[in-house]
Amino acid sequence: MHAPAPALTGRVDYRERLRRVTHYIHDHLDDPLDLNRLADVACLSACHWHRVYHAVHGETIAATVKRLRLHRAAGFIAHTALPMSEVARRSGYDNLQSFTRIFKSVYGLPPARYRERGSHAAFQSADGHADAAPAHPVAVRELPALQAVSRDHRGAYMEIGRAFELLYGELAAQGLLQPPFRSFGAYFDDPASVDTAALRSTACVVLPAHGGLPTTRIGGGPYAVLRYRGPYATMHSAYRWLYGHWLVQSGYEAADAPVLEEYLNDPRTTPPTELLTDICLPLRG
Repeated sequence: MHAPAPALTGRVDYRERLRRVTHYIHDHLDDPLDLNRLADVACLSACHWHRVYHAVHGETIAATVKRLRLHRAAGFIAHTALPMSEVARRSGYDNLQSFTRIFKSVYGLPPARYRERGSHAAFQSADGHADAAPAHPVAVRELPALQAVSRDHRGAYMEIGRAFELLYGELAAQGLLQPPFRSFGAYFDDPASVDTAALRSTACVVLPAHGGLPTTRIGGGPYAVLRYRGPYATMHSAYRWLYGHWLVQSGYEAADAPVLEEYLNDPRTTPPTELLTDICLPLRG
């Protein structure tokens, strides 16, 4: 005769533990982030927590930390004049040689050459100005209105990844993150005229079924669509070209609506230089 199963004293809220770890990673990218420390944050054994995180997010914790650190580094390299030693330090790497080796292995170029020849350079002239850069294809098309599950983000646009990680984790933990789905970022403010801490954006996922979760409406109307190939962190030059060159020569007027970015492939499985993003500028009809 089999012994009765032990009584369960409670149920673990994995969604809350996923949220805690995601916040901790984004808040401590400059600090050591080993598996044991994050398991402590999750209040689970390191072995089991690692399996849960990998199953829900589709990548290991180490891969997440590396991806986020290099994402931030690419933005510093493309859009600031910071010395590479300082970029390495701000990205969690004490050793410049190690940082250079790791950055090159992921982005295909060492940091100094990437500053000159990365994806952002295609939208700059020889002297670095976007308004004199070569032309790029822009399609004007109607985007239908879509209902999306969303999570708001306040702060630097480069850090909207936190909202996406939280949203993906919530959906995956409920079994809702099933293909096909589409991912959008909605950006409401001009980073040149609004304080960084006050910038408003929203991470959005369009799913066939929402599981009763709250939704928000995005899109609907004509948009100028520019496809960008490269890391998310280096799109600033493309925005400058789209507004300062294409829009002023197009005869169109920008509508009072947020700019959308549609992310066409998965940053967890796609090299940063191969990421595709449709930058969608709303136009008056």
